[in-house]
Amino acid sequence: MPPMKRYLPTRQQLKETKALKFLGNRIFEPNLWHFNRYSLSFASLIGGICCFLPIPFQLIPAVVLCLWLRCNVPVAVAVVWISNPITMGPMMYFAYLVGTWILGVPEQPTPADPTPEWFTQQLSGIWQPLIVGCLACGFTLGIAGFTAVRVYYRWRVTRYKQRKQAERRQPGNDDRGDTTLI
Repeated sequence: MPPMKRYLPTRQQLKETKALKFLGNRIFEPNLWHFNRYSLSFASLIGGICCFLPIPFQLIPAVVLCLWLRCNVPVAVAVVWISNPITMGPMMYFAYLVGTWILGVPEQPTPADPTPEWFTQQLSGIWQPLIVGCLACGFTLGIAGFTAVRVYYRWRVTRYKQRKQAERRQPGNDDRGDTTLI
């Protein structure tokens, strides 16, 4: 059994999960669970985009997009988990800074000890740079993940072909098979 597969739920466990009943058999689409170039690259793209969404429950749009595009759900969920309660603040602040840079607007000064009340008051002034920055960072991370998976798969295929060619060139390996007549 591949190392990653032992951590994934079985088909029977998924069938018994009440929260997934509304999906019917769609949840058993093979690409949602298989590790192949298409499924992993699009899962990385979706996870990267969704992890920078400035909304709670980012997993929901990620899973919906995975179902729609038929790509690997566990990988998309793992990438979305990059933004967790510990990393969410720094990620959103970085996205806000990127948004101010893209839009060319000045950064709002932050107090030494910002409170939730201060944040809600400032939201009307920072929402545009925050959204633009989140989209820019999300698409950048998603495209980087997509590209990394595709480059990795290309590298693996090239390496496999080179190894096979080297095996064929070794003395004693005749591709013609046994053609001796008795």
